[in-house]
Amino acid sequence: MIKRLINKLFGKNDSAAGQHTFGKRVEVPASVHHIDPQLVDERAAEVVRTLKKAGFEAYIVGGAVRDLLAGLKPKDFDVATNATPEEVKRLFRRAFIIGRRFRIVHVVFGRGREHEVVEVSTFRAYLDAAAAEQVSGNEKTSRHALAGVQHAVDASGRVLRDNVWGRQEEDAARRDFTINAMYYDPESQIVVDYHKGMADAQKRVLRMIGDAAQRYREDPVRLMRAVRISAKLAGLGFKLERNTAAPLKQSLALLDNVPQSRMFDEMLKLLQTGHALASIAQLQKLGLQDGIYPLLTLAVQRVEDPFVQAAFKDTDRRVAEGKPVAASFLLSCLLWHDVRQAWQAGIHAGQSSFVALQQAIDEVFDARIGDVSGRGKLGADMREIWMMQPRFEKRTGNSPYSLVAQLRYRAGFDFLRLRASVGEVDEAIPDWWQTFSTANDTLREDLIAQVREQMREQQRMRQRKPQREGDAPQTDDVGDVAGARKPRSRRRKPRTRGQAAHDSGMANPAAADDVQPSRAGRDAASGAADQPQADAPAKKPRRRRKPSSKTSGSGAEGGQPV
Repeated sequence: MIKRLINKLFGKNDSAAGQHTFGKRVEVPASVHHIDPQLVDERAAEVVRTLKKAGFEAYIVGGAVRDLLAGLKPKDFDVATNATPEEVKRLFRRAFIIGRRFRIVHVVFGRGREHEVVEVSTFRAYLDAAAAEQVSGNEKTSRHALAGVQHAVDASGRVLRDNVWGRQEEDAARRDFTINAMYYDPESQIVVDYHKGMADAQKRVLRMIGDAAQRYREDPVRLMRAVRISAKLAGLGFKLERNTAAPLKQSLALLDNVPQSRMFDEMLKLLQTGHALASIAQLQKLGLQDGIYPLLTLAVQRVEDPFVQAAFKDTDRRVAEGKPVAASFLLSCLLWHDVRQAWQAGIHAGQSSFVALQQAIDEVFDARIGDVSGRGKLGADMREIWMMQPRFEKRTGNSPYSLVAQLRYRAGFDFLRLRASVGEVDEAIPDWWQTFSTANDTLREDLIAQVREQMREQQRMRQRKPQREGDAPQTDDVGDVAGARKPRSRRRKPRTRGQAAHDSGMANPAAADDVQPSRAGRDAASGAADQPQADAPAKKPRRRRKPSSKTSGSGAEGGQPV
């Protein structure tokens, strides 16, 4: 008793003294929990069987068990075992040890887009923060000090290293919510519960294990996890327990010490797990719309924007349908307003449209995204999506063929489709591209020809418009064809007169007019046989073609040396 009191005063961990904190092991049979085995992924069950055959304990754990109890099919499966990462890796052909803060094993099944990763973690020991090694700084600034350390915390009590192996009951005690601390054996179909997680699941309560404020200090990212899980399960009636929700707002400052790359990843989980709109609503409800992460704050501010809202709805729909989603696409939608604004500003400043768009993208990406992990690929994908948008306007020549061959064409097209859904572009444009992308060569040529004809018609309409304004009565009376012929007949007369004047050697245009009646008289008298001499001069201007040749020859003389 005295020893327990001393250990408690000095913050030392004593497994014997702390047995009561681990809870009592309760095995819940299938007749009580009603988990449907058909919802369990066969590859996760295979990992459990392989580990058990090798003599280790193994269970499906965490959010997968929570979703199974709620009748949902989990998207990801995690396995917990007493085997070390090295022992796990030796049992599987494609297994990789990852992580520094929390060493785990990724067991990979399949290849390409069809691949699946089962995450396998080793049971962690429950260690008090006072017993851990304390370092200054964070994961990046204190890498040298953390080298070779198994359990370490920073000045605020945030866990920087957690790689001390322990028993299952200890592992359960160090998890966050009671409903995330249950273990399911797919072979025996029992659920192991230490912290009344089964009762909380039935009551639809999200409750933190232990003191909530202390658990948030250990890992401030649990704040975002609390929002994400509560948003996901809100439709099923789950609510945050009062003592779990109370410290959330005052714990926001703890997030300042979390590396930006990890915050960025957690933000994406919040927006890309199929409950983006519900997560934003939960942030507003809990008063956490500001102070978590700048991009998340921006998402909350723009959730009412039709285009951003359409993007969130589309992302939630794709996740629900089991379709892949990309961070680059969602962020492109979120930041499109900024890009368009900077793009137009560049054009007004005298830049070309292409240069203005490129510069706008660089400015917005640097200002909003900053330096995060995977920045290079993320930036390249976002740039392609944005740069495609003006190219969709050009639907003639070889441009359509080269555009549909782009690797990121589908993402760019989906972006265009969302723009059309909110009236930013004509819906006929994405419809045309949808048809073109799936058509054969003949149909593609026809589609391009149709666009070309439409452009010609638009050009003709633009040309007709000033004629109607300048001479409206005549155009209306004689029609478009007659209106188009009149300028041609008027243009020919001065040329003929000029040629006739040049042929007669007269520089004065009025003299050419005086010749016309004489020509008419001579033509009328051309049938008289008794006036051959009069007829001859009269016929020369009509039949001679030499002056015309001289005229053309004079043009040639201007281009060639004599």
